[in-house]
Amino acid sequence: MPFSLALPDGRCLALDAQPLVMGIVNVTPDSFSDGGLHLGIEAAVSHGERLVAEGAGIVDVGGESTRPGHATVDTETEKARVLTVIAGLKARIEAPISIDSYKAEVAEAALAAGASIVNDVWGAQRDPRIAAVAAQAGAPIILMHNRERIDAALDIFDEVLRFLERSIAIATQAGVPRGQIVVDPGIGFGKTVSQNLDLIHHLDRLGELGCPILLGASRKSTLGHITGRAIPAERLAASIAAHLYGASRGAAIIRAHDVAPHIDALKTWAAIEDSTKADL
Repeated sequence: MPFSLALPDGRCLALDAQPLVMGIVNVTPDSFSDGGLHLGIEAAVSHGERLVAEGAGIVDVGGESTRPGHATVDTETEKARVLTVIAGLKARIEAPISIDSYKAEVAEAALAAGASIVNDVWGAQRDPRIAAVAAQAGAPIILMHNRERIDAALDIFDEVLRFLERSIAIATQAGVPRGQIVVDPGIGFGKTVSQNLDLIHHLDRLGELGCPILLGASRKSTLGHITGRAIPAERLAASIAAHLYGASRGAAIIRAHDVAPHIDALKTWAAIEDSTKADL
């Protein structure tokens, strides 16, 4: 199902048959995959420019690692890391910028600096004020499922659906139109390997929420478990495989570290899909 997100600057971001790729800019020293690589302002901005040149439709900027066991970052430190990068990217790219933060104060400052989308890994449940920030700015919000602890006994789909329903309620009650909400099952966040794989396998079940779906399996530890690849950057093939499967199950946005190969893979997948439909 095609969706369209209205951005604060009046543009519309179309989410149609071929998933949009969201490129990742981690302005952190400790992210699980590329911590420290883009910590400097110029390095981060240049990396974001490169992602757009490779085909990224959104650039996601984050200033606090969310890997297991990460050190929390105070609001001022997080803002210091991301705001100049967002402003620099805004001056040099056309693609919309998302702020990867669960803190309302960081999101508000990032939107003022040039971000257009809020990406909250706690689904507006850690700091519910973030929903009002998005609503006031007229920005779409991405609501991700998250858990503090793994529970292998959970019915993971019931858990994710109920969590995201609560998140959607928080957002809509704060004034975010339902059509401005994207949902994310949160691959790798408080889930077993089996639960992560089940979520990707049955991703289309999230369609009952009536929102576009974001899938972010890029370089995740689940893929390392499957392939035996201990180094996250060596999980490209596995990342593409997981994301193509997710695309076949309705993912509208793919969040990825490696944009160019994902674009090639998705173009090929879409061409095959179109060819198959033409033969019917």
